[in-house]
Amino acid sequence: MAKKSKTAVLKRQRELRKAEKQAAKREKRAARESLDPDQTVATQDDLAGYGFPVDEDPKPPEEP
Repeated sequence: MAKKSKTAVLKRQRELRKAEKQAAKREKRAARESLDPDQTVATQDDLAGYGFPVDEDPKPPEEP
């Protein structure tokens, strides 16, 4: 079996990292586009940042 050069191995690793990064970007973009911009929901941290009172232990809404 032939000895593989170090540069060839490093090139393959670089290409693999680059492909993984591109795949992650595609997945992130798809997830972002799947959200409807009109229906965004603020998290508890967002509400606290805007000065709204935030309960430490949120209670589920009561049903009549």
